[in-house]
Formats: sequence, C-alpha cells, structure tokens
Amino acid sequence: MSYKLTDYRGSRPTWCPGCGHFAVLGCLQQAAYQLGLPPESMVVVSGIGCSGKISQHFNSYGFHSLHGRSIPVATGIQISNPNLTVIAAGGDGDGYGIGLNHFIHAARRNVNITYIVMDNHIYSLTTGQYSPTSRKGFVSKTTPKGSAEMHLRPLEIALAAGASFVAQGFSGDVKQLTNLIKAAIEHKGFSHINVFSPCVTFNKINTFDWFRERIINLDQQEDYQPSDRLQALAKVMEADGVLTGIIYQEERKLFHNEIAGVKDQALTETPPALTQEQFEQLTAQYC
Repeated sequence: MSYKLTDYRGSRPTWCPGCGHFAVLGCLQQAAYQLGLPPESMVVVSGIGCSGKISQHFNSYGFHSLHGRSIPVATGIQISNPNLTVIAAGGDGDGYGIGLNHFIHAARRNVNITYIVMDNHIYSLTTGQYSPTSRKGFVSKTTPKGSAEMHLRPLEIALAAGASFVAQGFSGDVKQLTNLIKAAIEHKGFSHINVFSPCVTFNKINTFDWFRERIINLDQQEDYQPSDRLQALAKVMEADGVLTGIIYQEERKLFHNEIAGVKDQALTETPPALTQEQFEQLTAQYC
C-alpha cells in the first residue's frame, strides 16, 4: 500500500508562528512518507513542554508521557512489540534536565528507538527560563544576572554513554534534517538526534541567524568518517557542539535481543511460557 504525505498529519499544530518545531514535525512526516512506513506501525512518545505536542500533531499511535519520561515509555513499547517503529521526542529541558538519566541508560543499552530532542536552549512552555543547554551567562527570568552554569553538551554525553547513532540537525535545514531522521529510523539501535530548533518568542539570543552563522555542516566535509568514536568526540569538542550531520554510527546488538526470553515479535504473538493446566497446577501448589 502506498501512502500520501497527508496520511502522517495529525491535529493542527499550535506552536508559535515561526517556531522551529514546525520544521521538526514536517521532517518527521516527510521521513516517514519517504520510507513508506504505515502510520499504524509507528508510535511517537513525547514528554512535557512545547515539544510534547508532537505526539498529537503526527498521525500515528502516540503517548504523551510525563516530564522527562518519554524514553522509559518508549523503551517499554519497543520491547513489548519490536515490530513497531518507536520515536521518542522532547525538548532540552525535558530530555537533558529531569530526563537525563533515562537518556544515558537508553544509550548504553542500545534500545532500538529514535530519540529526537528539540533543543532551543530555553524553557519555552513556562515562558522563558534558562535550560540545561543555555550558555553560561544566559539572561532569563530565572537568571536575571546571567547563568552561572556551563551548558550541558548532549552530543558528548551520547557518545560517552555508548549511543550507536549520534546526529545533530537544524530546523533551518529541512533537507538535511529529513535525511538524518530517515537514517536514524533505519539504524538498528539507539539513535539520538539533537535538533537546534529556535524559540522565536522567548529566546532572542539563539535565533535562526545565530545558528546559521556558527554551524559546521559535516555533510560538506568529505574526509569525515562517522565510524570512529574518538574522532567523533574530538570533532564535537573542537566545534563546541555546533555542527550538523551524522556524527557517529556503529552496529551493536539490540537491547531487546540481549534480554532472556524476549523475542523479535510482539508479546501478543508470543506463546505463553506455561499452559493453562501447568498454571493451574502451580497456582494450586503455591497459593
């Protein structure tokens, strides 16, 4: 069965006009369309924040989870039914603040999900507080004299934690971002895509122009090979994280294949470990 791009459109987006999240949603829809994925074979799990609305705006199965908890929910879904294409999505506050521990553990486990983080360097839904990725000195409602903290570096964390696919995109480059999402979905393992997705309402510093002036596009560097983790880490540190493209990729065993008793099929299709008669005998013996 062939699908139309409109088959992936859910409810009408309610983000502020000009928000970078529109492009992320559009690129995800375009990626699914180009890959020919049936909407009913996909699940989008989101967290809390402006980015959390994406599970409603993308037409597939969706789960709007708690703050910072999109990854554990997505992990449970993926293990329960490995046949599904599972997308976890959130913002920098959601994913790198309260949800940072889940991010690290999913990366080291190599859970077969794609994790898209819409990074705008600010808490937008709560009207403009500094976030984990806000640069030191960033002035906001909660840091009127400038942030005293160094910004968190998600790409370095992903590489150190063992993510098998690490990439970064920009809402201002939809062609590249679409290709990155396609590659992440096709990759077998934990795929992390950090997306610079500017907030046009509350962040007047890290704007579309700010990123355009600083981004280093790895697609334009023919000699770069994303198969060397140490080279990838050095590249990220050299560019202070402001680069786009596939940064690292490797093939590793999938988490659900490492768990005893878990197979490459949905739990609903897996025969029970005990027959009804055996279950009743055990129940009578121990209960």
